[in-house]
Amino acid sequence: MKLSDNDYTTKIEICYNIPTECNRKGVGHLNSKKKIPNATMKRLPLYYRFFKNAEKTSVDRVSSREISEALDIDSATIRRDFSYFGELGRKGYGYNVKSLLNFFMEHIQGNEVRNVAIIGAGNLGSALLNYKFNSINDRMNVVAAFDSNAQIVGTSINGTTVYHSDELEDLISRHSIDVAILTLPVEVSQDMAERLVEAGIKGILNFTPIRLNVSDEIYVHNIDLSVELQALFFYMKHI
Repeated sequence: MKLSDNDYTTKIEICYNIPTECNRKGVGHLNSKKKIPNATMKRLPLYYRFFKNAEKTSVDRVSSREISEALDIDSATIRRDFSYFGELGRKGYGYNVKSLLNFFMEHIQGNEVRNVAIIGAGNLGSALLNYKFNSINDRMNVVAAFDSNAQIVGTSINGTTVYHSDELEDLISRHSIDVAILTLPVEVSQDMAERLVEAGIKGILNFTPIRLNVSDEIYVHNIDLSVELQALFFYMKHI
């Protein structure tokens, strides 16, 4: 499944009833197959990080205006995003930080730890391995990296071992890895994506410039750095 801002997710199975200071009956209730724009889904990690930082600074409640100023997202957009998930706040009161943080942790992010593999330990892959994912998201664990370069295989980058790509299927199964970050050259990316899917990977963060051809059951998020830079240049020229 290739995600874009204009698409809609079709299977959101969230059923919850958590009492909060704003709503004694619970923050809301969603039936299965709730349609939520992917643009909204992409903003949820930003909200989660905001409430996590607010809790660290002992803030009890915040308004949509405060969230807007911190994240540079229009207040109306924030309220609309939150409305998809029921009554998360109350007019004149704002949003209870602890309640919203628990909501995002339990029902958006989930309680399980996601095991992640980085495919390709070259320049970009190494940079990602040195990035402290766990300090930002403690439910994501980079457990392995894979490469075919004999000079890299067997080394450890920021505590993560680089294995030969021949070991990929075995280690994905052994470590219950279900997410892969793909940083390989274009010419081998499609073949590797097929191997990853066959091995049991459910989601791919694709840093290559090609669009992967995988089944609709596999979630693919594309990040093309050259396209992002070109978009930046365009905005700089026309704003």
